[in-house]
Amino acid sequence: MAIYPQADSDRGVDAETLLAITGAVFERCGMPGASAALLAETLVHADRRGVHSHGVLRVPDYVGKLLDEGVDPAGEPCVASERGSAIVVDGANTMGQIGGTFAMDRAIGSARLRGVAFAALGNSNHCGALDWYTMRAAEANMIGIAGTNALPTMAPLGGIDKIVGINPLSIAMPADRAGAFVLDFAFGATAHGKIRVYAQKGAPIPDGWALDADGQPTTDAARALEGLISPIGAHKGVGLGMAVGMLSTLLSGAGYGTESGNMIDGPTAGRDGQFFLAIDVASFVDPDVFRTRVDGIIDQIHASRRRDGVERLYVPGEIERDVEHAYDACGISLSADTIDGIARQAARLDVDASALFDTP
Repeated sequence: MAIYPQADSDRGVDAETLLAITGAVFERCGMPGASAALLAETLVHADRRGVHSHGVLRVPDYVGKLLDEGVDPAGEPCVASERGSAIVVDGANTMGQIGGTFAMDRAIGSARLRGVAFAALGNSNHCGALDWYTMRAAEANMIGIAGTNALPTMAPLGGIDKIVGINPLSIAMPADRAGAFVLDFAFGATAHGKIRVYAQKGAPIPDGWALDADGQPTTDAARALEGLISPIGAHKGVGLGMAVGMLSTLLSGAGYGTESGNMIDGPTAGRDGQFFLAIDVASFVDPDVFRTRVDGIIDQIHASRRRDGVERLYVPGEIERDVEHAYDACGISLSADTIDGIARQAARLDVDASALFDTP
């Protein structure tokens, strides 16, 4: 099962190879070894689940951030303030995955004591796929909720100015047989990175994903990259995107909307913000009962009637889990452009990337 269109030039690469090469690349950018390995793990996590828009496709962008665009590769996040279960984290202008993991882990630790904890992260940067954080909470028998700002790529309904981000939200809940309920989506019809994947493959994007620079619907990936992402649910998607953007930035002093940069000049280093909420299930109900009930809700979806031609009904996170199982067996399918992009950065930083071109 594939989430993106496949091309003949796509190549399977095993996860361990990607972890080793991308981790070495980030370490050569000045990141401490543990931080470089964590950043690589977050990207490979996304690729393993088929979310290639937030995977190693980002390596050239991240190398640029770390070497040329003002992100501090050696930054060490810290708690700026903590009042009960309200936590403000200074991301130290390092990559958002480093500050975000620190903040979510801090929220999980606080929730064990207080039932619920909220961490607001500022002085941050791009944080990758949000399910990385919420699944950490679910694995700790907690409900995890996370949100982030994003560079503005949407307009208010009827407008053509990019002033609203798609500002993703993720919610994960622990389960038993199902593993976890994992919702991770943005309030645009797609993500900018997903359009990039289609553009790499020369494939048209689905109807309804994007508008061109004049606000007209388009399926041309190149025109979509120059234009606007369509909000989900019309004005509702714009409003929800604004709300998550405000939750992600206003409590930590991060930059909202165009204050964090734009799609022409790029992001402003250290102006991103995220939030991380951990809810300790055991503080409310028996965790075994909770997980069993989540399984039952998922079973209800699976057992419900299907339209003609529909083989299976899915709940959030299941398609990604199926892709993960397939990729673990056969290698992660990556586009030639993505592999070449990693190889170029590896060559620039004197990292051996020859294993990228071996068949797993």
